[in-house]
Amino acid sequence: MSNINIIALDLSLTSSGVSFGSQLNLITTNKRGAERLFHISSEIMKLVVAQNITHAVIEGYSFASRNSQAHSIGELGGCVRMRLWENGIPYVEVPPTSRAKFATGKGNASKGEVISAISAKTGIVFAGSGGNDMCDAWVLMEMAQARLGLSEWSWSKTQLEALDKVDWSPLESGTTTTNGE
Repeated sequence: MSNINIIALDLSLTSSGVSFGSQLNLITTNKRGAERLFHISSEIMKLVVAQNITHAVIEGYSFASRNSQAHSIGELGGCVRMRLWENGIPYVEVPPTSRAKFATGKGNASKGEVISAISAKTGIVFAGSGGNDMCDAWVLMEMAQARLGLSEWSWSKTQLEALDKVDWSPLESGTTTTNGE
């Protein structure tokens, strides 16, 4: 599995957090509608190609969310997933509660609690607009690294239990497919 190169994505309509290697990026836009979906998914795919990404980890949908943006966020998630699939990049979906539990030890932790816990553990400061999105992408990447036994950090038993709620088979197969073939 040494040939695996992962990108982690916390998708957002205005600031998507992206983590790959030791890099953290933020994809921002003021565009609307289909133009926004195309812009964000295109920027992600540019990184996938430039960084020779083989696998992706994406934060899953928050089904408990009740806001007017839920459909648009679903559209963005669908566009990104389709473009990954179209380019033969297998992806793992991590439920938001698993991300929160891995970061803090509790699945219902707020974004602020996640940032505080990770900053306290690592010394990394996630501040400003989009800081929570970059932190979430970092956590998703760490989850994949921990699952593969490659994390440089030590995680508690409770935190590691969050990994059990994720289907890691697209990552652990070590293979990629193109267009579902």
